[in-house]
Amino acid sequence: MLIPVILSGGAGTRLWPVSREAHPKPFIKLADGQSLLQKTYLRAASLPGVEEILTVTQRENYFQTEDEYRGTVGQDAGPKSARLRHQYILEPFGRNTAAAVATAALVTAARHGDQACMLVLPADHVVTDLAAFKKACESAQAAAMGGQLVTFGIRPSAPESGFGYIEFDPASAGGDDRGTGACQAIRFVEKPSPEIARQYLASGRYLWNAGMFCFTAGTMLAELRRHAPELLDAVQHTLACSVTTQGEGLVVLTLDGSAFAGVPDISIDYAVLEKSGKVKVVPCEIGWSDIGSWSALAELQEPDERGNRVAGKKDETLLENVTNCYVQSSGRVIGAVGVADLVIVDTPDALLVAHRDHAQDVRKIVAALKASGNETYKYHRTTHRPWGSYTILEEGSRYKIKRIVVKPNASLSLQKHHHRSEHWVVVSGSALVVNGDQETLVRSNESAYIPIGAKHRLVNPGVIDCVMIEVQVGDYLGEDDIVRFDDTYGRS
Repeated sequence: MLIPVILSGGAGTRLWPVSREAHPKPFIKLADGQSLLQKTYLRAASLPGVEEILTVTQRENYFQTEDEYRGTVGQDAGPKSARLRHQYILEPFGRNTAAAVATAALVTAARHGDQACMLVLPADHVVTDLAAFKKACESAQAAAMGGQLVTFGIRPSAPESGFGYIEFDPASAGGDDRGTGACQAIRFVEKPSPEIARQYLASGRYLWNAGMFCFTAGTMLAELRRHAPELLDAVQHTLACSVTTQGEGLVVLTLDGSAFAGVPDISIDYAVLEKSGKVKVVPCEIGWSDIGSWSALAELQEPDERGNRVAGKKDETLLENVTNCYVQSSGRVIGAVGVADLVIVDTPDALLVAHRDHAQDVRKIVAALKASGNETYKYHRTTHRPWGSYTILEEGSRYKIKRIVVKPNASLSLQKHHHRSEHWVVVSGSALVVNGDQETLVRSNESAYIPIGAKHRLVNPGVIDCVMIEVQVGDYLGEDDIVRFDDTYGRS
């Protein structure tokens, strides 16, 4: 059995304004309509011996992740993915990769034994050569079953100073007694200077660290016990305090926040791999990209004769005397005249204009937004919720207007607000509204008024989406003005 472990965390601040804290990088959709997360899931599902997939993600992203996975049925490995068991580890907040890997290893060992082989994959990378990827995984799995911690090294194509590197012994390829093709890893190097990166490229002894790993649960736990015992103890304590729920083909472990806060914030590279003497690396060329900036994402698009790349409707992007630019629109017409080497990304509520040489600095904009309290760093105008989604249509002093979509048989929490009233007008479908002590079925072109402080809930009892317009009025209209009394999705 091979168990892929998908690590789906991180805000992807360098890909703002498409990536937001509440809609992070793995959910970004590429030109073919698939998200980075869906591509990772399908890539994992296509491997031999895969019967279940374990995903480590933050608690608030769980329902959207399940929606993404269900959306892959019928695509590529779709028939197989429909039969896969899904297991989740839900973190209350991000705690770096060592915590995620340790938790996954403990859970996998308890469920399948120490010899269960785990393949750790970041959710936000692109791999275009799937045949080469499968071959690399076979090599890694063979070495892992021989008691090694295996990492994947990408053969560098340029002196890239933004990646970590792995020094390896090329002469050891296939040198272990299993003939796996895995090489001996010598050392890990963090993001070298451009000059050092050029030396690494010329030497042929260095690989980019792809952040993908393969090992048995028992080997990883033994190395954690040897090199990071405090971290392993903290994770074991967290598991003892946490809650597991199960359904058909589904196991969800929700980690206890108080206990998890005591787990050290450190990467698995620092905690174990850089210290262990059992590390092998599989050199590979798999069409890999970590999509670490808008410049990297632009490379996925075919350029025109002037080097421009356009994502979105071509007839809505008008370029006049423009060279080497990347332009992404979300429905509005974009016109550019006489510019070069720019990244232009438009969303309904934010516009990014950056020079391509400074694409890595987009995260500074996100930091500034966060420091000023501007929620554009966290939320899109359309925000996904377990029950559906809402879109902010307009807002001003003391009012906010939303378009709300509730899935069939879905339900908002029983809640109240201290600072705002709400007026709901059903546009299509129907809504069962709990308003104080009353329960009313509200149909299309009918409305309900929720006073400040009233306990209320909305349920969609129908078989089609319930679409409604919500008008909020009050002194404070922040999303945190919610007191939940009962919730189908465990948020109360």
